[in-house]
Amino acid sequence: MKLIFVGAAHEVTGSCHYLNACGKNILVDYGMEQGVNVFENCELPVAEASIDYVLLTHAHVDHSGMIPQLTARGFRGQIYTTEATADLCSIMLRDCAHIQMQETEWKNRKAKRREGMEVSEPVYTMEDADAAIKQLVPCSYGKEINLCEGIKIRFTDVGHLLGSASIEVWATEDGTTRKIVFSGDIGNKNHPLIKDPSFTQEADYVVMESTYGDRFHAESTLDFVTELASIIKKTMDKGGNVVIPSFAVGRTQEILYYLRKIKEARLVKGHENFPVYVDSPLAVEATNIFYKNEETCFDEDAMKLVEAGINPISFPGLHLTITSEESKEINFDNEPKVIISASGMCEAGRIRHHLKHNLWRPECTVLFVGYQAVGTLGRALVEGLKEVKLFGETIYVRAAIGQLAGMSGHADKNGLIEWVKGFKEKPRKVFLVHGDDGSCKALAECLKVEHGFSTYAPYSGTEFNLITGKLEYEAEPIPVKKKTRVSDVFARLLAAGQRLLAVIHKNEGGANKDLAKFADQVNSLCDKWDV
Repeated sequence: MKLIFVGAAHEVTGSCHYLNACGKNILVDYGMEQGVNVFENCELPVAEASIDYVLLTHAHVDHSGMIPQLTARGFRGQIYTTEATADLCSIMLRDCAHIQMQETEWKNRKAKRREGMEVSEPVYTMEDADAAIKQLVPCSYGKEINLCEGIKIRFTDVGHLLGSASIEVWATEDGTTRKIVFSGDIGNKNHPLIKDPSFTQEADYVVMESTYGDRFHAESTLDFVTELASIIKKTMDKGGNVVIPSFAVGRTQEILYYLRKIKEARLVKGHENFPVYVDSPLAVEATNIFYKNEETCFDEDAMKLVEAGINPISFPGLHLTITSEESKEINFDNEPKVIISASGMCEAGRIRHHLKHNLWRPECTVLFVGYQAVGTLGRALVEGLKEVKLFGETIYVRAAIGQLAGMSGHADKNGLIEWVKGFKEKPRKVFLVHGDDGSCKALAECLKVEHGFSTYAPYSGTEFNLITGKLEYEAEPIPVKKKTRVSDVFARLLAAGQRLLAVIHKNEGGANKDLAKFADQVNSLCDKWDV
């Protein structure tokens, strides 16, 4: 009985763990790497066609996004997950495939214009996504499921996203049983709509996320409803729009929940009937899935509204736009409005069109409601970028740029500690994954020294024997740059890029004016070479 750590080892994205038990090859999550990739991942221990089952904690792309590639390479087994996650994956995996195919088409058009560039293939196609969706097996929370002889599983609501779950796995070989719990992403408390994380009482081994393992969410009594209403009123008094870049699944529905409260209490004086546009086909589909799964996933407050005949995320003046023509019409309507559109970090999608039409207007506000990763347009705007290039046109940033601080779908350090302390007896070992190098090490040390847990933060490729309780192979970290085969000149360029990132991180917390100037210089250089 063996556990091998494949992805999200000392990194935040690309979750994947391999379990070999009872003669079966099982993957827990198979996610896409996003953002900066620090360490190399090991290869899957077996061929894709030899995988028997995938157990999926939730629908976010960094946990589910590579499953269609698994199918494309021969995986024909079943994908067990919760009912809501299966519903969300049915739209999100297809959306990922669409993005892969669009990006490949763009790269290939560019390749035709430049001699020597190779033609690209998409990571996977829409047909691969459709095939993977057919392999999904929806499961109820709290029900023990016999996966095969010797293995049973159970999903527990962990409060991170609609349908998110920790997964309990019981495996019995030659009369010896081991129970492994995979936390998935542990949710933040007091989230609107969905329930708080539930605890699991027993485990031999725990594989636990550590995204905020060295950080605390800001202690705040901030009333998001009051703050959001104030921003909307100030903007609309000037005749402007409030543009909200938002993640299509989860965060958009939370914002709608707050907007319904604002509308109901008539908090935006003088603009009580302001229109709200959700301009993202994926967000619209996801919102419908929230409606479908309300009885199993909504928290007590949301269900009270449902039982009273009130839709918690709908209200008069809400417009859900699907077609590109409907999207375009939004920016030719002069009435002040709220526009919610994806993507949340402004890297792709319809939000870039809305930025083009609103960033230059001093009466408008662009309001960020989620984390902005380093290197994204959203992060640059938050840090004071003064001009951007969108669709080949330079746009000067004159709109107000704001943030609703404190909104997070992840438990912070206190929440993570509370979750693992929910076990009646300490597990034999707690493995820390899905956190950057600093956070997983910090949480491992904290749990060990301050709370008495046996902890370990494995690197990709580490193998652990679940019967003997011993490491069979302790992998070393392999930085990506050490395995990159490039020319000497290009290697120098990569090294310069790494140094630039180091300088950027070193200056975190510096004066906004200086950082904005630095960002402008970097973007100017990028514009020169992005041809």
